Amino acid sequence: MRAVIQRVLNSSVTVDGETVGRIDKGYMVLLGVLEGDTESEAELLARKTALLRVFEDENGKMNLSVLDVGGEILAVSQFTLCADTKKGNRPSFTPSAEPSEAKRLYEVYCEQLKANGVKNVEKGVFGADMKVSLVNDGPVTICLDTDTWSRQK
Repeated sequence: MRAVIQRVLNSSVTVDGETVGRIDKGYMVLLGVLEGDTESEAELLARKTALLRVFEDENGKMNLSVLDVGGEILAVSQFTLCADTKKGNRPSFTPSAEPSEAKRLYEVYCEQLKANGVKNVEKGVFGADMKVSLVNDGPVTICLDTDTWSRQK
């Protein structure tokens, strides 16, 4: 699984002109599910997301998590994070999980964010053409990939 996490002042996602998810201070997360990803990876990534310390403490150090600041998370599924660009100039999306499995693991990830203490988790609409708006705070953008952790074992 791959996640692009942006620290935001606010973020929203619309489908067909209707806002389907909106948050204030917190994280805008773009989530890509790859073929072979599992529930344990969704759980691990959710825990890492919730505990990631990129909010500033009283000394201006990035030392606080989204939980510490009472922040919210807007999670949007984005299969293009799974793009394979090794050959040519047109990305291949074959590394992406099948849509039904990707949706299931996206939902597991969102539920696990709540289980890890995130007070409000908003979502996009899986598979829809979405328009995402955000005000990146910092800017702070962190990329997480569960493959990185499995290679370290």
